[in-house]
Amino acid sequence: MTLESDATDAPVRDTVRRLRDGMTRGVLSFPLTSFHDDGSLDPDGFRAHVAAQIATAPGALFPACGTGEFFSLDEDEYREAVTIAVEEAAGRLPVVAGIGYGWAQAARFARIAEQAGADALLVLPHYLVAAPQDGLVAQLEQIAARTRLPLIAYQRGQVAFTAASLKRVARIPTVIGLKDGHSDLDRLQRLTLAAPEDFLFFNGAATAEIQARAYATVGVPAYSSAVHAFAPEIANAFFTALRDGDGPDDKTTQRLLRDFYVPFVELRDRVPGYAVSLVKAAARLRGRPVGPVRAPLTEPSPADLATLTTLLNTGLDLVGAAL
Repeated sequence: MTLESDATDAPVRDTVRRLRDGMTRGVLSFPLTSFHDDGSLDPDGFRAHVAAQIATAPGALFPACGTGEFFSLDEDEYREAVTIAVEEAAGRLPVVAGIGYGWAQAARFARIAEQAGADALLVLPHYLVAAPQDGLVAQLEQIAARTRLPLIAYQRGQVAFTAASLKRVARIPTVIGLKDGHSDLDRLQRLTLAAPEDFLFFNGAATAEIQARAYATVGVPAYSSAVHAFAPEIANAFFTALRDGDGPDDKTTQRLLRDFYVPFVELRDRVPGYAVSLVKAAARLRGRPVGPVRAPLTEPSPADLATLTTLLNTGLDLVGAAL
């Protein structure tokens, strides 16, 4: 290994170390992107929301990803959002910005995130077309060739790696991990066994707490939490109970799963897009300045909003917090 490659590898290794450490200490925060009522970006609201998220000690911050409506941001808005997240984090925790679409457009977002000071990138599933395994690997190779930042692949929807492909992906020097949204534990176990020892994995299923215990059994205890965006008290109570154990009956996790998380998922599944819309609505109920969702997402119906309010109160009561 040359001195030049050592210099290149050092920041990547440091990012892996910081992310691994963060994953053991807290959930991974995916902040919402704040909009005004007219749909324009609300930088002040976003800054306040990000600051509030950081104050609750997440393991890392992932701005402008799925929960942050990356798909609805233009490049200028994306730049502003990532810059604000980096400024608020101030080096206290890793900032991993979302990128996506085809590799050419993903590389444009990667350059913006790099200029804004992000520590790493989450490569969201590519746009529209299904692709063979060779293409999935090539997509990451093309992006990696155009940015110095470490990459975390996100398999969900039409992106699903085989163990053989993941071995190839892991040989790309700046690809450091995989976020899984498929919840196929057989496949995931094969992937964890095929990957290098220092490769990062985390649970990225929608409402990841539902499957957190199952993921942990195949060696993937870290997870992202959409609930953290509106009720960090609930998300952190669940994470702590799951990590530390709360007795032979797992009373805290059981109660939160039964009385909050499962009903929340049932409500989420009523309407496409509620995985983001409900989260934003719940954040507004807590007084967070996040604003509405952008089309093609829609706001919850009045009846569903009433159900969400009751459910949120239940969850906060379970952890001794207040609406």
